[in-house]
Amino acid sequence: MHPPSTRAAALDRLQAFTPRVAAYAADRNHVLPGHPNVSCLSPAIRHRLVLEEEVIAAARAAHRPTVCAKFVEEVLWRTYWKGWLEQRPGVWASYLRGVARHQSTLATAILRRAEAVAAGESGVAVMDAFARELLDTGFMHNHARMWWASFWIHVERLPWELGAAHFMRHLLDADPASNTLSWRWVAGLHTKGKAYLVRRSNIESFLSPELLRDRTGLDRVDDARVATAAVTDDADLARRAVDTPLGDAALSGRRVGLWLHEDDLVPETGEMAACRPISVGGWLEPDEGAAMQRAHRLAALRDGLARASAHFGCEATGGESESISKAAGAWVARHALDEVVAFAPFAGPLNDSIAMIADAVAGAGGRLTLARRAWDRRLHPLASGGFFGFREKASGLLRLGP
Repeated sequence: MHPPSTRAAALDRLQAFTPRVAAYAADRNHVLPGHPNVSCLSPAIRHRLVLEEEVIAAARAAHRPTVCAKFVEEVLWRTYWKGWLEQRPGVWASYLRGVARHQSTLATAILRRAEAVAAGESGVAVMDAFARELLDTGFMHNHARMWWASFWIHVERLPWELGAAHFMRHLLDADPASNTLSWRWVAGLHTKGKAYLVRRSNIESFLSPELLRDRTGLDRVDDARVATAAVTDDADLARRAVDTPLGDAALSGRRVGLWLHEDDLVPETGEMAACRPISVGGWLEPDEGAAMQRAHRLAALRDGLARASAHFGCEATGGESESISKAAGAWVARHALDEVVAFAPFAGPLNDSIAMIADAVAGAGGRLTLARRAWDRRLHPLASGGFFGFREKASGLLRLGP
């Protein structure tokens, strides 16, 4: 599986997988070598090299609504997670606190065990194969992610935050909302009292015999042996309203620059398409991400910058930088920009830095104006409770019924 790191590659992958959507509902949970049953588009969707609505539209153009319903539902899960976390940023903050607390206070033996499990040295061959696949490829099938996360939490009894942080470092599609909330769901925190427990019978039903050849340690996930771990939660679940439409200044005749970032790399489509920037800038800071993940993110950003330059007919500058805020401030000053427009980063590391970035833009004489896509403005507020309620409301709004 070679993940698409450009928009062209993502659109090619979407076109190639669209005929398989008809079999997706029946085949998607079967974990096979090479992952032919799933689109593997998640690394591209994470950075919006391809948009959620584009993926759904392609499936619906090729298949009857009843045939592609499950595939559409899985795409909507990503929008649901985004909307849910946007309204409850305290959950992201709680996750970060948990990671820091466990890293500084857990006994050395527990931290070493966590490192061993993450490295594929737990002694359960199936789980270790999944762990090594993640390290080697930056990818893991969604069903395998559920099994492995449950194994981490409910069998190894390790803190969910540390497992989530490991995924965030290595997954090419690492997304703050989908990753954090999926781990919370497995732990039993997203739906109170309902944890996801890994079961040997489920693994044997859905894992390819080729991948199940080595059964060493499989007895540790026997159905009767796995019990729910006690997990506490200090997250602030208070909801907030989220709505930041595009300001008129972004389409005015003032000196406008477009800030491109890894949360949304298709500025030539949607609300930004009519913008007239005199320059486009985008940067990626050093972080704890694995080298393979970082290379993927950088390739995606560079692809976005190249497309933006061609679409808007202006210079596009950026790449790796020690500080996005400093790079943005210097860019604003160099071009004497009055306005910097950007799609609002979602809850996560980039959004945590937005105040610093806005201050740097202001310090150089500009103003930062953030926008949200119509898709996000319409659907994110619907993520007020559970997914299935969201799905019904979203389906009605988008007319996704039969």
